[in-house]
Amino acid sequence: MKQVNKWLITVTVMLPTIMEIIDTSVANVALPSMQGSLNAGTDEVTWVLTSYLVSNAVVLPMTGWLARFFGRKRFLITCIILFTFSSLLCGSAPNLATLIFFRVLQGAAGGALIPISQAIMMETFPPHQRGMAMAIFGIGAMTGPIVGPALGGWITDNMNWRWIFYINIPIGLIAVVMALAYIHDPAYLKRTKMKIDYWGLILLSTGFGALQVVLDKGQQEDWFNSPFILAFSAISIFSLIMMIRTELRNPEPIVNLRLFKNISYAAGTCIMFVVGFCLYSSIMLIPLFLQTLMGYNATKAGMVLAPGGLATLIAMPIVGAMLQKYDGRKIVFFGLSIGACAMFIMRGFTLDASYFDFVWPRIVLGVGLAMTFVPLTTITLATIPREEMGNATGMYNLMRNIGGSFGIAIATTLLARDSQFFQTELTARINSYGAKFNLTLENLKAALISRGVDSFTAEKQATAMIYNNVRRHAAMLSYNHIFWYVGIAFIAIIPLLFLLKKVRIDHP
Repeated sequence: MKQVNKWLITVTVMLPTIMEIIDTSVANVALPSMQGSLNAGTDEVTWVLTSYLVSNAVVLPMTGWLARFFGRKRFLITCIILFTFSSLLCGSAPNLATLIFFRVLQGAAGGALIPISQAIMMETFPPHQRGMAMAIFGIGAMTGPIVGPALGGWITDNMNWRWIFYINIPIGLIAVVMALAYIHDPAYLKRTKMKIDYWGLILLSTGFGALQVVLDKGQQEDWFNSPFILAFSAISIFSLIMMIRTELRNPEPIVNLRLFKNISYAAGTCIMFVVGFCLYSSIMLIPLFLQTLMGYNATKAGMVLAPGGLATLIAMPIVGAMLQKYDGRKIVFFGLSIGACAMFIMRGFTLDASYFDFVWPRIVLGVGLAMTFVPLTTITLATIPREEMGNATGMYNLMRNIGGSFGIAIATTLLARDSQFFQTELTARINSYGAKFNLTLENLKAALISRGVDSFTAEKQATAMIYNNVRRHAAMLSYNHIFWYVGIAFIAIIPLLFLLKKVRIDHP
């Protein structure tokens, strides 16, 4: 490979990585504006998110195969160009149907950007500097879900939802120019003639596409009480089982599942699945808690998440340096433990909490994620031959994304069901003949009457205020419950660390 400054290569691959990761979540807070602008229903507009995630999930595991088939440099540049052009099309979409179609194109192009970039980084840096390389890469990967909602909220509030797509255009153009100048294919990754694994491609697309639809639409459709969800679940299970059977028998599979014979890689990928579960569910829950229960707007909720992202940015290079001196498995252990502690602190959120009460556990979580992501990625990929690095990074990132989808789906379901449970429990404890209830009711009535409300209306409004307070407390308890579950998930995967192989760092 032609020698190019490794930091120029780093900047080149980080640009499309950050662009793609931010675009995964940037549209979330803009959905109400899109709904009004495109005259779409709530159920319909959520396909703006789902369509992107489905096509993203389908492309991720086949990235290594596509890079060998087309040539890695050619494929990377094509993906950046397609992602940038589809961003332009998304921003100018005249209706919801065309927006969803362009989001499918954008997700398909974006799905390959992260694993290709990660593979290039692993090859560019020598073994003793790979921890630092993954730290730099992780800055983009871990802060994207944090920056995305805040950036999307600010752009939507101050400009127009279409600009959340247009901002990709200058970044994409710079990334293309830099990729043309600084990225070169190694000899083993020059474009080669390969048989196309049609059955693998069809089964992979169907299986992961159907799974993503189930996870995104499950709670909305009442899960397995819905024929729609049952049908897509059956399609997903059948397709994925047949895909595994087909790919293990194919000498040139589109997804190399034989990589999972490597116990260290398999264990690391499973840990990353749960880390994705915890990361994406917590990042979804915190702003939701703030906006629905505390009255924060989108921008202020984003400012609660931002310090945690800053903590991650600061901690990652430090963790990268630590990897050159200490066993990465021990660093992951401390990272998972810190993540669990942060969740247990969040379990204590109340309706009287201040801004700082929400910020500091996010900072703790940010440090824990930095100590988990960097060494885990380095250890997991360290034992993979470079010829298989594209396949390995594709599956690794897919498991993080699928874990995130599971986390969001399960957290959303638990939130709805636990809220109902706690509401029933709290309502049952309110005694309308009790002194405390009647004192509260009379005080609220007196306050309303003093504002000119008549006695009958004041009693109705006071009762409604008490019931609304019960609902808010029930919702708060359900959030607390889920944070506890996420903390337990962090702890539950610690035993898998024993299956990770200790990585030997060879200093120059």
